Amino acid sequence: MNSNEQLLSHLIELRKRLLWSVIAMMAGTLICYLFVEPIYGFLVSPLAEAMGDNSSQRLIYTGLTEAFFTYLKVAFFAGVFLTAPILLTQIWLFLAPGLYKNEKRAFLPFLIATPLLFFLGGAMVYFVVMPFAWHFFLSFQTSGAETTLPIQLEARVSEYLDLVMTLIFAFGLCFQLPVLLTLLGKVGLVSAAGLKSKRKYMIIATLVVAAFLTPPDVISQVLLTVPIVLLYEISILLVRIMEKKHDSKNLPDPPKEE
Repeated sequence: MNSNEQLLSHLIELRKRLLWSVIAMMAGTLICYLFVEPIYGFLVSPLAEAMGDNSSQRLIYTGLTEAFFTYLKVAFFAGVFLTAPILLTQIWLFLAPGLYKNEKRAFLPFLIATPLLFFLGGAMVYFVVMPFAWHFFLSFQTSGAETTLPIQLEARVSEYLDLVMTLIFAFGLCFQLPVLLTLLGKVGLVSAAGLKSKRKYMIIATLVVAAFLTPPDVISQVLLTVPIVLLYEISILLVRIMEKKHDSKNLPDPPKEE
């Protein structure tokens, strides 16, 4: 098989894997749309708890089709989240035939860690960041006695769910830091010493990124910065362990006794 035939074969295989991934996401989106109201309720629950049981506040929509398309976005978001393991499996099935046995053993843990870390990032947003952030934003509401006219939240359902989904994806992607840095360390593009020397720049960069990704309050920014710094330290440790294993394999054999 010449190079052109090999390239065509790889492209056909890639198209097949992408097609299966798209079908899985479409099926996941359809299934999630059947349960979109409970999913919506789950995403809105932190805001409802922050408002309190006796609150008369609500989420509104101002366009005729806004609620429908918001439900579609929620279903797609949940469908992608649900079928992410299938997408990663298709990536593995595409790459695995071209890998040696030892390369497969080295690459598989990263493939498993990716969805787990994404789930941890999303869980942190839902259970830690959003309760703090929503309480902070709701604290700006006032009664008429304080500001002549009351200031009350009338949030649009699409804007609220866009914010929630953006936060979950942002934290999930940021939690991929150990996977990315360890892979770069494995191919020799970064070293543990280099990562350690750039620690202070990474902290500054994380604070800047957190200022853009999180709501504009210090608590949310700190809640993103602290775990990313910890994940960075874990990445340094993983790269150092990998370097030690690589050095031990490359040690010269001891001289034979005569």
